[in-house]
Amino acid sequence: MRFSRVLRVGAVAAATSLALVACGGGNGGGGDENESLTQRAENGRLTVGIKIDQPGLGLQTPDGGYEGFDVDVAKYIAKELGVEEGDIEFVETPSAQRENMIEKGDVDFIVASYSITDERKQKVDFAGPYFLAHQDLLVRADDNSIKGAEELNGKNLCSVRGSTSAQNVKDDFAPDAELQTYAGYSECLNGLETGAVDALTTDDTILAGYAAQNPGKFKLVGAELSDENYGVGLKKGDNEGRTAVNDAIKKMQDDGAWKASAEKWFGPSGYEVGDPPSLEQ
Repeated sequence: MRFSRVLRVGAVAAATSLALVACGGGNGGGGDENESLTQRAENGRLTVGIKIDQPGLGLQTPDGGYEGFDVDVAKYIAKELGVEEGDIEFVETPSAQRENMIEKGDVDFIVASYSITDERKQKVDFAGPYFLAHQDLLVRADDNSIKGAEELNGKNLCSVRGSTSAQNVKDDFAPDAELQTYAGYSECLNGLETGAVDALTTDDTILAGYAAQNPGKFKLVGAELSDENYGVGLKKGDNEGRTAVNDAIKKMQDDGAWKASAEKWFGPSGYEVGDPPSLEQ
């Protein structure tokens, strides 16, 4: 909304107050904060949270675009909600800030290798799951000392802030592992390459993308340390939006778009794409 410079101060103040109300406290979709996702989509635009440094899942390209499996899922969902690709605003959502960004309305929904957990369900709702991944370890290609999580005792293990992966390893497999956390996976990867850390742990889908992007530098250990059900993060209590997203995911699975995207982004690394997980009711 624009105003002429010749407007009186009182009119400007009044208009500003109205604009703040209309914005619904910073809602990413531009609507009232109490609107469902489907109602916000009626405006013709959506703000979607993704990762921008995860090859194969969510990666920002040199030309400013975004690519990966999560990006494909987000675009498919948005289209089913009536919003075209060109009307999606993609926003980076660091792991430690995902719940906060949904609660504040900075994004309308999140598709960002976002594992469904009971703790997270206290703050946000999830549609899906749309993919089942497994926690694994990435090490340097010439490192044969780490063949399982138990061998991480006394070694430096990296993951990102807000992720549960590294703590899971320390709690369940290697209590003497030294945890190092960074803002993004790319920083962990740099540390792994320079020897500052001995292993990077997160989902195998993410690690496979990094391994494929850096041939001969890194390798996956092949440890299936956990099941990670990826969900689409939504505002708490938005049952209408959750149903709509689940319908979109089911359609993507049924029409073959899900399989085609997964094989496109994960297949080149040798990752075997299985069947999609069943949606939660």
